[in-house]
Amino acid sequence: MAGYAISSYGTFLNMVALNLFVYETTGRALAMGLFMAVRLASGFAAGLTAGGLLARFTAKSVMLWTNIAQASAMVLLVLAPDGLRTASLVAVSVVVGSCGTLFMVSLRSSIPEMVGEDRRSWANSLSITGRSLAMVAGFASAGVVVSLVGYTAAFVVDTATFAVCAVTVALLPIPGGGRGGGKGRSAGSGREEPAVVPGAEPAADAAPARRRRPVALAALAAAPGLGLMVALRGVDALGSSSHNAALPVYSSELDASRPAVFVSAFWCLWALGNIVAQQLIQRYARRTGRSVGAPGFGWGTCLMSGAFILAFAGFPLVATAAIALVAGAADGLTEVSYTSHLQTLPPGLRAHAFGLSATVENLGFGAGMILVAAALDHYTPLTVVGWSHGAALVVAAAYLIRVSGLRRTPSGPPSA
Repeated sequence: MAGYAISSYGTFLNMVALNLFVYETTGRALAMGLFMAVRLASGFAAGLTAGGLLARFTAKSVMLWTNIAQASAMVLLVLAPDGLRTASLVAVSVVVGSCGTLFMVSLRSSIPEMVGEDRRSWANSLSITGRSLAMVAGFASAGVVVSLVGYTAAFVVDTATFAVCAVTVALLPIPGGGRGGGKGRSAGSGREEPAVVPGAEPAADAAPARRRRPVALAALAAAPGLGLMVALRGVDALGSSSHNAALPVYSSELDASRPAVFVSAFWCLWALGNIVAQQLIQRYARRTGRSVGAPGFGWGTCLMSGAFILAFAGFPLVATAAIALVAGAADGLTEVSYTSHLQTLPPGLRAHAFGLSATVENLGFGAGMILVAAALDHYTPLTVVGWSHGAALVVAAAYLIRVSGLRRTPSGPPSA
């Protein structure tokens, strides 16, 4: 998790540095949008292939080589002559987008094997805490690093962070090699029950590689509420695109001379709320032996979407600061509950589910960025964010009704 947090710092640092470098290299704002589009499209494609890849190779090897590939791509960018800079940037966007998705799918699907079923929630919370800290540090230091030492230094730092993560993965002892998501070491008492997928595990284990993705899709449809859960994740990603795009616009309206102040403060408070939520979730898991469960994902999404809508409502800064804390805490709750629940799937289907989820998230965020960017030219940030997160609220309400119905049905599984 330390290696993952360090590489996440490099990723967030480069989210700023690479976009600025693309603009400086090409001189066109459109190029930045195309760069992000290629990156998201690569992540989308990688999500579709992740399940099949993890059926052939161990999660450890995939995590190792995705870090090596990203470090190598950054080295090529640093060494590329001026005439090949544009081609190098396209290659970096493809490699970073695809390998980042493959790494996350591999990590999340293999956590039960690394730490045991009974410590899933703790491990997920730990990884999210590290990523939140890395996000704040990466965004906060990007301007300083680029301004003081230049783009090349930023790219070298990013290369080093991927190398550090690769070393930690190489040293990681995963029982059984981490193939296909693993089966976990211990059952644990009182934990969330596995998602019921009738007849899915034998089919997934016996099916040839070419049939694994259809089997995973059929399993998601067969598991009560799981398909709706993944759909809600995609709509939530669309909502996330709205507040990410609207924050700079709203901040400029508040203080045109210093637009970065509000954005930076908001994300710092968001990260603080996220970290506090992770500490509470870890204590809850230690005290009760249970995870937050599938309902936590629905309620967390409702709270998070409502908070982001209120953040653009023009409240005093003190109230907005409190709203940012709540949004971060709710985001942390949704992340842990969602990841922990997908990890209860049978080992043969877990990687496919995470791969499909990554594809849906990239699609929701990418489509959202296009729609939101167009909408912000005609509507206020509050209107755009309200509609986007309002859609997430509607789907979350449907999801909670579905979960509630399943929990009341005696013949249904303990959790959806």
